[in-house]
Amino acid sequence: MQSLTIRRPDDWHLHLRDGVMLRAVIADTSRHFARAIVMPNLVPPVVTTADARDYRGRILDALPDGHSFEPLMTLYLTEETDPDDVEEGKRSGLITAVKLYPAGATTNSASGVRNLEKVMPVLERMAKIGLPLCVHGEVTAPEVDIFDREAVFIETVLDPLRRRLPELKVTMEHVTTSDGVDYIRASTANLAGSITTHHLIINRNAILVGGIRPHYYCLPVAKRESHRLALRAAATSGDPRFFLGTDSAPHVDPAKECACGCAGIYCAPNTMSCLAHVFEQEGALDKLEAFVSLNGPAWYGLQPNETRITLVKRETPVEFPKKIETGAGSVTVFDPMFPLFWDVE
Repeated sequence: MQSLTIRRPDDWHLHLRDGVMLRAVIADTSRHFARAIVMPNLVPPVVTTADARDYRGRILDALPDGHSFEPLMTLYLTEETDPDDVEEGKRSGLITAVKLYPAGATTNSASGVRNLEKVMPVLERMAKIGLPLCVHGEVTAPEVDIFDREAVFIETVLDPLRRRLPELKVTMEHVTTSDGVDYIRASTANLAGSITTHHLIINRNAILVGGIRPHYYCLPVAKRESHRLALRAAATSGDPRFFLGTDSAPHVDPAKECACGCAGIYCAPNTMSCLAHVFEQEGALDKLEAFVSLNGPAWYGLQPNETRITLVKRETPVEFPKKIETGAGSVTVFDPMFPLFWDVE
């Protein structure tokens, strides 16, 4: 196959940041993606419907001329979140989901949840009104090995929550383990998972072998090879419970290349080329449209996009910038460590 036309894709987990960074990165997403669920972990975080409305306005103001893009807004769940405000956001059509960050789990998550009991009134209201909960599925207890945090979260937090509130719709974001894949596959209702571009390509060796390579460091951290293969099998299976959430997360290079570097991989510019490569390797190009364009809208109760994009396989590798300049510093673009021949026409 030398070309593939699919419905325009969506990104169901995206970091756009704010200010000069937002203005620098938004075009890399809006060039290919029609919609994206935008993460609320700004400083300060997006915790109220009013915050989300203001942030949405800044995103739209940053769009380049001629670009069409719909930001799908989320609220950052805190132990002070007001259930009435959440319901108002849902009924207004502004809020697509609420995001649960365990406190300290990832970038700008210090305001996250420490005691799940304190947010149960919000979760119960969400279950009642049909508003999805997006979870960063890791525990943060210091005694839990970082490579086990997702599996322990499923066992000790997520499964008990879903048994208590089976009507709550939950998205396990950026699934990284076979444990997560198996848990989603075993569910019968109200559970789905997003998978990132980079977790389909890298395992933990990319970070650690031959020297520490900070631009492959992300949270949840990449796991061993058996988990990467489980993710690839899930993504390319056509199972409607799995869909793309790039978790594209820009950090300026000095914040990555330091003694305590930030977690995040910036993959928005070349995600579609990377995914076409992966799906072709798996003999599943016919499943790519479901993963990037159909499964996510179905899960979130939206219609798939009517517009199309065409991917073309070039005879020579497609060149992507190694870095982008943002006005706040340079950001390194994800390097999949192999040449990319698929290009968005």
